[in-house]
Amino acid sequence: MTRHLFGTDGVRGTANTYPMTAETALRLAAAAGRFFRRDASAGHRVVIGKDTRRSGYMIENALTAGFLSTGMDVVLLGPIPTPAVGMLTHSMRADVGVMITASHNPHHDNGIKFFDPDGYKLSDAAEMEIEALFANDVDLCLPENIGRANRIDSAIGRYVEAAKATFPTGKRLDGLKVVIDCANGAAYRTAPEVLWELGAEVIAIGVQPNGYNINKDVGSTAPQAAVDAVLEHGADIGICLDGDADRIAIIDEKGQIADGDQLMGLIAARWAKSGELRGGALVATVMSNLGLERWLGGQGIDLHRTNVGDRYVVDAMRHGGFNLGGEQSGHIVMRDYATTGDGLLAGLQFLAAMVETGQRASELANVFAPCPQVLKNVRFSVGKAPLEVASVQAAIQDAEASLQGKGRLLIRKSGTEPLIRVMVEAEDETLLNAVAETVSQAVEDAA
Repeated sequence: MTRHLFGTDGVRGTANTYPMTAETALRLAAAAGRFFRRDASAGHRVVIGKDTRRSGYMIENALTAGFLSTGMDVVLLGPIPTPAVGMLTHSMRADVGVMITASHNPHHDNGIKFFDPDGYKLSDAAEMEIEALFANDVDLCLPENIGRANRIDSAIGRYVEAAKATFPTGKRLDGLKVVIDCANGAAYRTAPEVLWELGAEVIAIGVQPNGYNINKDVGSTAPQAAVDAVLEHGADIGICLDGDADRIAIIDEKGQIADGDQLMGLIAARWAKSGELRGGALVATVMSNLGLERWLGGQGIDLHRTNVGDRYVVDAMRHGGFNLGGEQSGHIVMRDYATTGDGLLAGLQFLAAMVETGQRASELANVFAPCPQVLKNVRFSVGKAPLEVASVQAAIQDAEASLQGKGRLLIRKSGTEPLIRVMVEAEDETLLNAVAETVSQAVEDAA
């Protein structure tokens, strides 16, 4: 069975347009409620969090109605980071958790992410079962079994305390000036509070959400605002989160940006040295830089690659017994602390390294020399299938032949946006740029 609603990371689309309509959200919640409430006993619970998009109100109410109609009690968390929903789903003994977010996308998009009772994102098999229920009429509960909804105010405080607990015992951030960019998103309250409570001098930007400015010229996908703030204030470091705070970018004191690969390399090496790196390996996706793989090998650390998507990384970590993984885009998963990517916790690991070594951010943020890499995104019209066009397939074959033994080419369709992503790595930058331009142009012509 093929999934039609669910993509790489839940359900996502333009708000008030299928599938992100109130009607679809209600039906999807009823299907998920029936899937997780497999018996008629009382006490079934779902927790629902959201980011700061205006459309979140609409989706939240529709999801609430859908879950209540199948006898699930609903606990509303309000604006809170995605990883906090995973944590609270497990700690509150809920049957399912839901995060309403389109992550790093602009405000007019929205999405729905589901978590299982252990706080992990759903498997493909579970999503297909929910889709099958969605496609048919869901059996609703009897009137006397309709669920209750309750909004709690303690969710943010619980997450703040859990985040602080990941920082080394007895250590503080005194004397460090930290720029934190919350992307006008889900972490606009939690992230500055955690850093302040740990002793940092905090310069917070992207903390004035209005429903429409999430990710707009701020956050991990638009880090220039944080770069400017670091340089203007003479900060020691900048930490950029995205709209739902599950990814990160680091800005050093010179204004240079470090991606997820550099941060994963730093954490992996530190954990390997302290004996904390389980399985002697890091799990990353096919997008991670070849330079990271080579550097890790020199440290005696293996790199296991997965398909793109942090839930595939987490799945490989769980099956292999690994505790560190992530994506070049900044999703850093530390299973000792969280069930999904957590930008704030990853930032705290970097800050811990600064405190314990006394080194500057610029000295810690460049652990390996990356292999030259080009990433191009080509947008296509919905309904088009540019990768199936003969001219595109021929261009890809020619590119792979020219890169044989000299680099690698990765072409994939985004699971969250109508984009074809073209990634090329090669030591020869002339070859690198030529291949990237040729392939992306072929895709653009077909799209």
